[in-house]
Amino acid sequence: MSEEHRESARSRRSPAMEPMRGGRYALMVTIVIVALGLLGMRIVDLHIIDRTFLQGQGDARTLRTESLGAHRGMIKDRNGEPLAISTPVVTLWAEPEELPADDIQRLMLARAIDMDLEDLNARIERYQDREFMYLRRQLTPEAAQRVLDLNLSGVHAENEYRRYYPSGEVTAQLLGVTNVDDRGQEGLELAYQRHLAGEPGKRRVLKDRRGRLVRDVKLLQDAKPGGDLTLSIDQRLQYMAYRELKSAVSEHDAKGGSLVMIDNRNGEVLAMANVPSFNPNDRAGMDPGGLRNQAIVDVFEPGSVMKPLAMSAALSTGEYEPDTVIDTSPGWMRIDGFTIHDFRNYGRLTLAEILEKSSNIGMSRIALELDDTTLWERYNALGLGQPPETGFPGEADGSVPPPVRWSRSQRAALSYGYGLSVSTLQLASAYTAIANDGRRLEPSLLKRNESPEGTQVFDPEISHELLRMLEESVQPGAGGHRAAVSGYRIAGKTGTSRKSSPGGYEKDAYRSLFAGIAPVSEPRIVTVVMIDHPRGDEYYGGAVAAPVFSRVTGSALRLLDVPPDQQSEAQER
Repeated sequence: MSEEHRESARSRRSPAMEPMRGGRYALMVTIVIVALGLLGMRIVDLHIIDRTFLQGQGDARTLRTESLGAHRGMIKDRNGEPLAISTPVVTLWAEPEELPADDIQRLMLARAIDMDLEDLNARIERYQDREFMYLRRQLTPEAAQRVLDLNLSGVHAENEYRRYYPSGEVTAQLLGVTNVDDRGQEGLELAYQRHLAGEPGKRRVLKDRRGRLVRDVKLLQDAKPGGDLTLSIDQRLQYMAYRELKSAVSEHDAKGGSLVMIDNRNGEVLAMANVPSFNPNDRAGMDPGGLRNQAIVDVFEPGSVMKPLAMSAALSTGEYEPDTVIDTSPGWMRIDGFTIHDFRNYGRLTLAEILEKSSNIGMSRIALELDDTTLWERYNALGLGQPPETGFPGEADGSVPPPVRWSRSQRAALSYGYGLSVSTLQLASAYTAIANDGRRLEPSLLKRNESPEGTQVFDPEISHELLRMLEESVQPGAGGHRAAVSGYRIAGKTGTSRKSSPGGYEKDAYRSLFAGIAPVSEPRIVTVVMIDHPRGDEYYGGAVAAPVFSRVTGSALRLLDVPPDQQSEAQER
């Protein structure tokens, strides 16, 4: 372009355009400078001022603090045999929104966790707005691994423990159960929850955005396993007791039953069986009635098994001897408008014969001659009407009415086992006073390191007299003869009590009982058997409960290596 043209172009530009161009440039420069300044301030803010917060937010999306499951303590029998153990299991959970939407993958997942596809889809839909849902709880590690091997997004695993009971229904009501979170819910599992439960640990882990474990970062706290619990129960005796009790309940079409066997040396419970029971390892369709430990939590009117305990009160007064004669004619008596019967008219009976014949009239005549408080004080000293203090949840107190308002008929009824209530365990504990020189031993469900002192209830000579009297009650021809054990001297008492209901006593509904001690020469075990509502042809304690005592006690004496104390006829000759 020629110099003339350039000059001509410059002359055509407006003079006002030059200042505008200079202002626009300055504005752009200012904007850039301000933006760089703001960016610099933000960088300073992020790296210096908010660094701790942001780092924490970042770690929260990658670093996790996880709980380490604690191994629950083992429950063992007195010989160290496991009764309750915890085994490792795996719980599968999912993030609903992360689960694959593909039908094929959903079907693979449903089959792997043994769930119907429609049920799985409905479950995912129900939890769609949440970040967590269970797929299956407490799978075996092998079964869980088969699911994880599908490598589906949103599926995660958590290691847990599940309680397993090797003895199943045999010890179910005594041990109780834990829930799905391995916390005690019933029985000794609940009573000793704090001791058995461990203390969970903690670890820091690195996970990706899907929650999958990348690596362990740091162990923050070790998991502490729970403490073990050693029971007084002998698993061998427990199996025998449960087997014989269950057989008797079935044979007599009974509603249920309970059995308690106590070591007379220290008060330890060697066996405690209940029927009906349940399998704690498979609770599908479980009958809630089977959860009850009847031997401890249920009470009943004991009937004639109370007569030896009432007799101990009479002998303690010094006014009666085993050969004291009581006239029971004519076999019935009226008191306060009530009629008391014997099986038949036994006429004149000694105190020993009153126990052997189980005479209600004989016991009533004795009780009516005693002071107002004598029976109550004796029953109270024997632990009746009070909790056994075993620590078992829901253990029953039973009841013995105070003597302030006793009528004559009430006093008579208490002497032959009506008008009061006891549990099977309380009754067995009371009988230890007869077996242990008048000293009652408090029962224990845990193995003891030392024998307790016990409570001296009556003189040793009275206990010896009662043992001799009760031994006669199991001789051939006596009501308790079916409790006999070959090779051993047995002392015991039968009982048959009518079942009460809100309107009075039920018709043709009974409890059959037997309380016994073996061997007489040096008592080692006390056993009480109660069969609830036998509906067969037999319902008397001597016919229903005594044979159970015989079989269980005979096996127990041999297993405990107790030497026989009864000579055979051949040895005597």
